[in-house]
Amino acid sequence: MNPSGDIASQQGRLIVVSTLLMLLVIVPVIALTIWFAWRYRKNNTAARYEPDWDHSTQLELVIWGAPLLIIIALGLLTWISTHTLDPYRPLSRLDADRPIPADTKTLTVEVVALDWKWLFIYPEQGIATVNELAAPVDVPIHFKITSSTIMNSFFIPALAGQIYAMPGMQTSLNAVINRPGEFEGFSANYSGAGFSDMRFKFHGLSQENFDQWVAARKTAGAHLNRPDYLQLEKPSEKEPVRYYGSVDKDLYHAILNRCIEPGQMCMDQMMSGHKMEQAHE
Repeated sequence: MNPSGDIASQQGRLIVVSTLLMLLVIVPVIALTIWFAWRYRKNNTAARYEPDWDHSTQLELVIWGAPLLIIIALGLLTWISTHTLDPYRPLSRLDADRPIPADTKTLTVEVVALDWKWLFIYPEQGIATVNELAAPVDVPIHFKITSSTIMNSFFIPALAGQIYAMPGMQTSLNAVINRPGEFEGFSANYSGAGFSDMRFKFHGLSQENFDQWVAARKTAGAHLNRPDYLQLEKPSEKEPVRYYGSVDKDLYHAILNRCIEPGQMCMDQMMSGHKMEQAHE
């Protein structure tokens, strides 16, 4: 509820509007419950007593009409927001007042949920980080998200809603950060002993500061290859931030398709071969 990105801002507004619409029923019901309990208490002999009363058209219209209208409003709101805030849908604006400039290039970040840490790969910048993420302000970000072992959930509340990470599958999130700052990111899905410490910092930076951040990561010296990844993948708790100045270009593809170790056939190759066999049959 303290958004710094346009998607989180829209989601926060959706929660507020939905809550207010529901309160249109909840508040009168609670108020009338208290009023009826007081009005028709045992020792209030002045209250009207009508034991044969059983129907009121006006009251039925209110009882059924008001909730029906609210449900219709909530349904329309949900339908519109489901399509507008689809995490797979490319962004159409930076915020409510600014469309995305025509020459803006989207930043791609490949996210891997490990036990119990986060690996972020920047394929265009050629770097990788563990438990630290950064992006320039007012630049669309496209997250490609997967997991190494079990289902997890990638969540930066100030940026956008949570997105699940699953092994052998890729989910996506499109978002933008609108102001500089340091924000909290974490796992929102219980995944074992180290779950509580599976947290990271997300830095919203100016373009100049982001370029400096990338340059500083490139001088880290370490190279992330498949053998190093297999060591990193092993379960560990309270993992410190670390940087890789370079990374194998096909590492994320191998993680996603579960073919990190030598001799393993990638899932996409396996499925492609199966489809070809079906075509020949």
